[in-house]
Amino acid sequence: MRFWLVILVALGLLGFFTWASDFITLQGERTIFTVDCTGGAWQGTHCGGKLVAAERYRFRALHSRGEVLFWTMGANEPSSKFTDCKIDGGRDWSCKPNADASRSITLEMLHGEAVHDDTGRVRSFHAVPKWRWILARYGLPAGSDADL
Repeated sequence: MRFWLVILVALGLLGFFTWASDFITLQGERTIFTVDCTGGAWQGTHCGGKLVAAERYRFRALHSRGEVLFWTMGANEPSSKFTDCKIDGGRDWSCKPNADASRSITLEMLHGEAVHDDTGRVRSFHAVPKWRWILARYGLPAGSDADL
């Protein structure tokens, strides 16, 4: 009985950490969790105020079509897509800008992380891991630095 309890707890912890890290997603999608800085200003990745949860951007790479679909979760706007993309997998892809680029935060994903584009073709953003975004969403201390 004790052996099975240890196995069950270990599997539960593994599942929780997998979910919290957003390592595995449904349908090969990748979600980027962003934060805003209130009561202060951004100095690089450091927030001089308090981090608050912002938008969640979801990306789905369609390797066979060379397309990447993307949308802002919870927003009333429709999804968009990039059509001229080089896709190595759901976590590694790059796309050429198109008319929908201004609705995205990135034109490239590398190792599951959105790559910043300083050309002004996409929205600027500050990202954090899922677990920190959840803390910020509920007003709990989530630190003062973004990862990206």
